[in-house]
Amino acid sequence: MVDYHYAKEKGIPVCNVPAYGTAAVSQFSIALLLEICHHIGHHSESVHAGKWTGNTDWCYWDYPLIELEGKTLGLIGFGRIGQAEGRIAKAMGMNVLAYDVYPNDSGREIGEYVDLDTLFSKADVISLHCNLTPENAGLINRSNIAKMKDGAILINNARGQLIVEQDVADALNSGKLAAAGLDVVYTEPIRADNPLLNAKNCIITPHISWAPKESR
Repeated sequence: MVDYHYAKEKGIPVCNVPAYGTAAVSQFSIALLLEICHHIGHHSESVHAGKWTGNTDWCYWDYPLIELEGKTLGLIGFGRIGQAEGRIAKAMGMNVLAYDVYPNDSGREIGEYVDLDTLFSKADVISLHCNLTPENAGLINRSNIAKMKDGAILINNARGQLIVEQDVADALNSGKLAAAGLDVVYTEPIRADNPLLNAKNCIITPHISWAPKESR
């Protein structure tokens, strides 16, 4: 949105604020994952709709509930945001695997660096925090999904172009992926014909990971 070539001609520095959303975006990743694990929004709506009032038992749940302790989180992209999410996951008792082109000591304190195929095969949850580059566009595709555990969970609040949306929708509908939590899509605002809108167990939020007042 900034004509940085013109700015350069005029001697005007242009930069971003690289760490402004670290806490917010990592927190949102975990929020997507916890919503998938517990369906809190759905169950609250069902209570307000009267389902608990008319229930024969003292409790009920409409979806399988998932405990994360002991499960493995695979982070693709392990910079500031990925490492922040890794610390939260570790505090919840998860094992942390990471893939990054620039491994570093702070990352090694949080998780184990592995190659992509190892991460795909061992992770119960795969969360994307890499930059979008020509090399990783469409990284989550039919071929790489096939390498994942049956019933893996996908989280993406990095860039929508990192996934092939039809392939992810197909994997959700077949049950190969148990669920997806997405805050980004390929074209934003989302198109009405996006296949993820009708995919099973797919949470989509409107690119708001960055948006808490504290970050802005």
